[in-house]
Parts: sequence; C-alpha cells; structure tokens
Amino acid sequence: MDQWTEQTAAAKTWFEALRDRICAAFEEIEREAGSDAAFEFTTWQREEEGNENPGGGTRGLMKGKVFEKVGVNVSTVHGTFAPQFAESINGASIESPDFTATGISLVAHMANPHVPAVHMNTRFLTTQTAWFGGGADLNPPIPYEEDTAEFHAAFRAACARHNPTYYDRFSKWAEEYFFIPHRNVSRGVGGIFYDHLECTDGLAFERNFAFTRDVGEAFLDVFPKLVRRRMGMAWDAADKQQQLEWRGRYAEFNLVYDRGTLFGLKTGGNVDAILMSLPPEASWT
Repeated sequence: MDQWTEQTAAAKTWFEALRDRICAAFEEIEREAGSDAAFEFTTWQREEEGNENPGGGTRGLMKGKVFEKVGVNVSTVHGTFAPQFAESINGASIESPDFTATGISLVAHMANPHVPAVHMNTRFLTTQTAWFGGGADLNPPIPYEEDTAEFHAAFRAACARHNPTYYDRFSKWAEEYFFIPHRNVSRGVGGIFYDHLECTDGLAFERNFAFTRDVGEAFLDVFPKLVRRRMGMAWDAADKQQQLEWRGRYAEFNLVYDRGTLFGLKTGGNVDAILMSLPPEASWT
C-alpha cells in the first residue's frame, strides 16, 4: 500500500476541498431562504488495537430551513479488515487484510417534499490493489421528470468526457444497486454508480481520479439548481406524508443493503457519521 501514499493524500485533499465547496453552496441556499443555519463539524479518530495511525474523519451536519438534515462527511482511515470481511473486499484477503480508504459521503434530506433528497459519494481505496468508486443518485418523494432529466444529463456529460461507455454502464449499475428487493421498488430515480476503477499504475490513477473529480463537479453544479427550483413550492399534509413514507424506504435500504454503511461499521468508523444518512423523521404504514 505504501506505493499509493502520495495518491491517497492527493485524493484526500481534493475530497476535503469538495466538502468545503458543497457546504458553502448549501449554506448560501439557506441564506437565500432567510435562514442562518450553518454546518457544525465534529472530528473523530478511528481506534484499532495495535494501530498507531488508524486515521479518522470529520462529520459535517446542518439542520436548516431548506435542508432539514444534511451531512457531508470526509474520512481517511488505515488498518486491517476482520478476516471474514476481508474476503469480501476487492484486493484483500485473510492473508492480506491491510487497507487505506479516503472519501467523501453526502446525504441531504429536504424540508419541502417537492425538493428531492440526494446521495453522493466518491472514494479511493487501496488493498493489494487500488481503485476509485462512487456515484450519486436522486431520491425525490415527489418526482418531476424535468429534475430527473437534468440530474441524469449532468452525469451523462461528466461520463462522456472520459469514456463513451461510462454513462450506460454506470447508470444501469445505479438502477440495479439502488433497489430495495424486499419492496420490489427503486430507492429513487437513479443516477450513476461505479466501483473498482482500478489504478494499475500512475496513468490509470490520474485517469480515474480525473473522472471522480468530474463526478463531484457534476453534483455540485446540478443539485443546487434543483433545490432552488423547488424549495419555494407550496406543500400540504398529504405531500408531507408521502415524503415520510418514502423516507422509510430510504432508511430500509441504507440499513439493510448499502455497502458504504456496512464498510463503515465493519472498519470501526464513527457511528454517528455513518448513520447520518438516516432521515430525521420517517413513517411506516
């Protein structure tokens, strides 16, 4: 893993810079709505017996007038996987369980049911190999075709700048991944999901890092536009109930199927940061 130390540091620096820009953009929307809400940041350190440098991260959380609850987390952690979990991770094994992971993870739950919730994350991991993964998906309680089309168009353009096959592959992957089997429904209206973009050498790292940066830029460009489009719309009790029931489905996916949740819990991450993806309020009928 030592060969990737410089690359891990570069990815970490960019993820933290993206976090700062996203938080600033979201706080600006709150100001436009007449709110003084701001992100509160809490740092945490990972603990692992016998590991002098396990790393940690920062949880950013804001509860405002537009963003009922939004978390933007960054973390960089180092250590060894538990034996059984190691076998499920690309490039790791019981014999070679060491890893380093750095990434950004974001989930926004909105006050107005007409404003879509959203998820985005990008990450760089090293085991006996190294790779990028990530994606973003839109989760509207009340879908609008215009919003769905614009969200997908932003990521289609980002993909097209790097590989003509990426959007078709990664949007299909998102459709399959962000699905709730026990409900037989999709979590939202899709986006892109990718994993194991392997960095076999320095050129591959730069190529995949450039794509991952474009994914972050696409998110930062398109999502605030959708929020501003919908945040002033009137809503009623029926709209809110629809949102709360949809949030229940969202919580089910994140607790039962989401790989990021499992990875964080299995590697000694901060529980509050990991579970920041859960909505502040939900309903089951």
